[in-house]
Amino acid sequence: MDDRRIIELFFARDEQAIAETWDKYSGLIKRIAVNLLGNSADADECVNDALLAVWNNIPPARPDSLKAYLGGIARNKALMSFRRRTAKKRSNGLELSLSELDECVPSPNNTEESADLAELAGLLNDWLRSLPDRDSMLFIRRYWYGDSVKELSKETGETANRLSQRLFYLRKKLREFLDERGVTV
Repeated sequence: MDDRRIIELFFARDEQAIAETWDKYSGLIKRIAVNLLGNSADADECVNDALLAVWNNIPPARPDSLKAYLGGIARNKALMSFRRRTAKKRSNGLELSLSELDECVPSPNNTEESADLAELAGLLNDWLRSLPDRDSMLFIRRYWYGDSVKELSKETGETANRLSQRLFYLRKKLREFLDERGVTV
């Protein structure tokens, strides 16, 4: 079913919207959650939480891209679950991925910095659009979807070492791009 039609079902408060969203996007949501959480049971809970959040947020939200909207919600739900789960213990998969970006992208520490987050998101989108499609895909898959370098290596046919070097280069370029625009880490 077309995404616009699914969104209209949400606006009509028709429960068929959940079924259609499940059929079309549950695999994507679960992949994001599994990549970030590393656990299928937690990922299943995240899928359910994401679908409930979509039901509760549409309306009034009317996303331009249902896929991106769901991906964002799934990622946020998975990150919240990850933080709860790792409050007592450390995990290296997602933590490593996020720590790689710490040197490039500042994290908001106060309200003023949080207000600048929208501007930062716009700059990040501009930077991603300036990249060749392959580099943009690698960056998004690694740092948004949480795919491991090993998984990306299998899919692209490049060695994990080569991909790690490429991702390092991309992070360096992102940092330079943000520095040029006055964003400091």
